[in-house]
Amino acid sequence: MISRRTFVAAAAATVAMPAYAFEVDPVFRPQKVGIKKDLAPGQILILPRAHFLYFVTAPGQAMRYGVGVGKAGLEFSGTAKIGAKKEWPTWRPTNEMIERDPQLYGKFKGTDYVQPGGPGNPLGARALYLFENGRDTFFRIHGTTAPQSIGRSVSSGCIRMLNEHVEDLYNRVPIGTTVTVL
Repeated sequence: MISRRTFVAAAAATVAMPAYAFEVDPVFRPQKVGIKKDLAPGQILILPRAHFLYFVTAPGQAMRYGVGVGKAGLEFSGTAKIGAKKEWPTWRPTNEMIERDPQLYGKFKGTDYVQPGGPGNPLGARALYLFENGRDTFFRIHGTTAPQSIGRSVSSGCIRMLNEHVEDLYNRVPIGTTVTVL
């Protein structure tokens, strides 16, 4: 029988391990880049096919981050505003996600269970909630527990970032920031 101390130590190591075990491709690390001069500072531009998010910092300048995006048919496109920001957000899959993948999300079916925030939560360390016309779109820019998804189209529609990258972006953008996903 495993002792409580061994179990707790193993659980902590498992939660911490993904952040250190996976090395993101250098192209997806945050970096200052040039961008079209007509984009207003303070806005976010996301190019899903390239797997990049740009935060415009000055005319012709941006911070570029690598992202994971939605699978074909599940992605968000258009313009939204950041309507809310949360540190260590809670999470519950949408009813469409539960219906689409009952094996993965079965524990949520027919319940009002919401997964608490923390290192094991799929939204990661921070979440920026996208709103259109004052209404929640249920799409997010958020951290991830799956760092290997950066640079890929694998999510249920949200924009995923490494936790340390979304923490940086979270600190840079206020509520009301315009987000354009092409």
